[in-house]
Amino acid sequence: MTEVNLGGSCLCGAVQFEIIGEAQRFYHCHCKRCRKLTGSGHASNVLVTPESSLSWKTGEELLRRYKVPEAERFYNCFCSQCGSPMPRVVPELNGVLISAGTLDSDPPIQPQARIFWDSRADWSCSAGDVPVYSEYPPG
Repeated sequence: MTEVNLGGSCLCGAVQFEIIGEAQRFYHCHCKRCRKLTGSGHASNVLVTPESSLSWKTGEELLRRYKVPEAERFYNCFCSQCGSPMPRVVPELNGVLISAGTLDSDPPIQPQARIFWDSRADWSCSAGDVPVYSEYPPG
């Protein structure tokens, strides 16, 4: 685990946040929901624990949430002005899932896996040096 103190914001800058906690993992997720959420070939997410790691600096009132009705846990938190995905608390993991692209600086860890690889779009990027898993990595 790596201690982090990171800031981030949405595209329009109206929502700003700070994360202070332990970086647990950094995955590129290729599942259909993540592709729809990002509009790209995968979502790049950093999980930081505990869930209290997140504090909103400005714009919390601009946040909106969309929960996929049939999903147990999957939801999107986003800025209502510009649509940027914002960090979302995941109580089941006692953590915060952060879209890496919203961070104002690079996280101190590199991507560790490409998950839900079997769901990836044919046109998506190659795996490169990052290990791939059909679902979640073991353990």
